[in-house]
This record gives sequence, structure tokens and C-alpha cells, in this order.
Amino acid sequence: MSNSYWYLKDCDLFTFVNDVEVRRLESLSRTRSFKRNERIYLPDDLADAVLLVVKGRVKIYHVTPDGKQSILNFIDAGELFGELSLFGSEDRQEFAEAIENTTVVLIPKTAMLSLMSSHSHLCVGITKLIGVRRQRIERRLRNLLFRSNRERVIHLLIEMAEKYGTHSVDGLELGIKLSHQEMASTIGSTRETVTVMLGQLQTEGVIKIARRRITITDLDKLISEVSEPSSRVNERISRVAVPETVANGHFPRLVTP
Repeated sequence: MSNSYWYLKDCDLFTFVNDVEVRRLESLSRTRSFKRNERIYLPDDLADAVLLVVKGRVKIYHVTPDGKQSILNFIDAGELFGELSLFGSEDRQEFAEAIENTTVVLIPKTAMLSLMSSHSHLCVGITKLIGVRRQRIERRLRNLLFRSNRERVIHLLIEMAEKYGTHSVDGLELGIKLSHQEMASTIGSTRETVTVMLGQLQTEGVIKIARRRITITDLDKLISEVSEPSSRVNERISRVAVPETVANGHFPRLVTP
């Protein structure tokens, strides 16, 4: 049994696909490794496959006319990207780049479409994936148009908490290390502005920064500042991992009901 078979089975989308079909899909797929900062595809490249990250992390971005990056998404191990190729897109519309040493499985579009034709749950799963990513981008666009730089930084921290947060003694630790420039490229701001905003939040005791790792120490305050309903954040953050024990024997309450 090849490693790429296990890679495919580790993706939630393929949970209910039987082993025979996964083996066939795996036999048609290719595994490639990319070094940190290496491009995986470029705009106008042929969109003939969907890609599954099996190790590492990928960023999806556009480049603005003045040469700046506008980051759309971060793709982690076990997640698909390039999924728009399944819905009629003949060419890539954005850049995909490894932000650390990364391994991906390239699944041919024709093979994926054939599997989707016999598995409705796979179609639903990919449609939901596209919907979630679109909602995230729409939220960022609204923030860019109507929010201050401080509010945009706070929204990004909340978004990262939803996807990467794990409970710790100090609060909610974000399991992703982004540079200030990467954060700025995600929210349409500048590195200098992000640095100032993070410094302010740390001085106020809302976050703690150590070795590029951010811990949110007062999520309630962040949520209240951007008028985000706590119940909505609570729902989106429900998958956050909680350790079995903490120093005081109790789990920290992160969001006030």
C-alpha cells in the first residue's frame, strides 16, 4: 500500500469513499514536494488537477498591480486547494506557494469529477469548502472597506483563532506563525501598521507575543471591540482543541455566552 493512499484517506472529504475507489484515484495521482517559498502554480497555468496538502502549508494569493501580495487563504495538511478547476475554470487565477517545506498530491480533474459523479457527499463537501472560503474572503473585503486597521487586525486574530487556536494556560494559542508582512498582506494593510496594532494589543493585555507565536489572552475583549456576536464566534471556534489538564485544574473560559 503506497503512502499516497494514506494521504488521501486522511482527507475528510474521502472518509466515505471505499478503499477500491481511493486506490484507483491514488494510482492516477502524483505526489510532489516543494521547498519553502517555491511556487506550486501560477496564474494562467493549466487547471487540470486539484491538490491535497499532505505535509506543510500553502498560501494562495494575488499580486496587485503595484507588485504587492494579497493573501487569500492558507491551506494546511489534509486540505484541498485548486478546487475551482472542478467547476469549469480552465486556468489558474492565483498564485500558490509553499510557505514551508510542503508535499502535495495532484489529483487529476477528470478522475476527481468521475468520483464525484458517484458520491454525492463528495460534491456537497467540496461545495461547502468553496462556500466557507468565499465567506471568509467576503468578510475580509467588508473589513477592508468599512473597518479601521485595528479592527482588521482583530478580525484576523479571531479568524486565526477559529482555525488554529488551541487552549493553553495563558489563553488561546494560535498554532500558526505569520510574519507581520504576511498578516498585512492578508488584511490589506502595511507591515508597519500591523506591528503598531499588535504592540498596542499586547500593551493592553489582550494578546501575548513570544517568538512570533501569538496567544490571545482576552478573546471576549477582542470580540466586543469589533461587535462580533459571541455566539457566532463560539460556533465557529467549537473545533478548538482543549488540553486534558491545565495548571489550575479548569479550562479557561474564552467566550462569554
